[in-house]
Amino acid sequence: MSNSGSNRGGLGGRLRKMTDTNLLMSITIIVFIVMYLGAIIFLQKGFLKPQTLFNIMNANAALIIMSCGMTLVMITGGIDISVGGVAALVSMSCAVYLDYHGGNIIGAILISVGIGLAFGLVQGYLVAYLEIQPFIVTLAGMFFARGMTTIVHTNPFNVQNEAFVKLKDARIIVPFLGSVNKHGIYVDAYVEIGVVVALLIVAALYVFLKWGKTGRSFYAVGGNRQSALMLGINVKRITFLSHLLCGILAGIGGFVYFMHVGSGSASHAMGAEMNAIASSIIGGTMLTGGVGNIIGTLFGVMSLALIQTIVSSVGLDQAWWTGITIAAMLCLFLVVQSIIIARRKKANASAQR
Repeated sequence: MSNSGSNRGGLGGRLRKMTDTNLLMSITIIVFIVMYLGAIIFLQKGFLKPQTLFNIMNANAALIIMSCGMTLVMITGGIDISVGGVAALVSMSCAVYLDYHGGNIIGAILISVGIGLAFGLVQGYLVAYLEIQPFIVTLAGMFFARGMTTIVHTNPFNVQNEAFVKLKDARIIVPFLGSVNKHGIYVDAYVEIGVVVALLIVAALYVFLKWGKTGRSFYAVGGNRQSALMLGINVKRITFLSHLLCGILAGIGGFVYFMHVGSGSASHAMGAEMNAIASSIIGGTMLTGGVGNIIGTLFGVMSLALIQTIVSSVGLDQAWWTGITIAAMLCLFLVVQSIIIARRKKANASAQR
């Protein structure tokens, strides 16, 4: 009987966590839809055109990928603030390789993944097996990546490699969603290749976290490490894997960012790590770990980008207005998370009685 009750309690705990995850994700999606509908009703200014939404995705495909990696780490209760630096290092390294060393696209992709893999391996080992605080480790990683970017090449420059330029300028037409411009000419709707890559990664990680045994272990480790150990989960391995995947995704995100901007610069992806953290929180990932959803993170990125677009559309081009709006939204979601945490603690206390 006691075993049966224990199993029911464990299942109930998992169900409560999934409910929290789905609730936070639903709130994010609803907020995004309400904001977009509000923009259409009160602003219009192109929001009725599907291409406006696609442009938001085009500009933020790299951030979607980096935020997915951030979500994996945050679900396990960690953090990684090196992703922006890794993206900048990838961009500069690929730019120098293509323009100064006669490189090719495949080689550039391998460099991107290799840089992300290296950061993931080192940072994951230091955090998981040497038990150094992830904030300190990844802060050092951020400084190292930014410094290495300047060492690779000092001055910003646009890439002239013909094969890369063709790849950068490639567009995937979205049928039936084009629009007529002010000259009466029909213009096809399109997305960049990076958007397809980002959506494929979102889909793969969603399946991994929802149905994969290792993915479910991420939630267990973030929810309660001691309980995860009692369940036979290798906590150090899962922690290492979360940082490894985050590093690889930062490398891939860096290449997607590079495809979008087409240049190398030490200032690239500045603040991307903060945007990734904000997007994960807005998407329903808890800083305390154990709760998060990749689909929510996707909408978190889109919500963040939509706020910036709306603020610009109403004529508030000053950077502080965007910052103030994002801060208000973050506070709102942190309050919601606090309410959910309090509800969970109350439910757990009632169950123990």
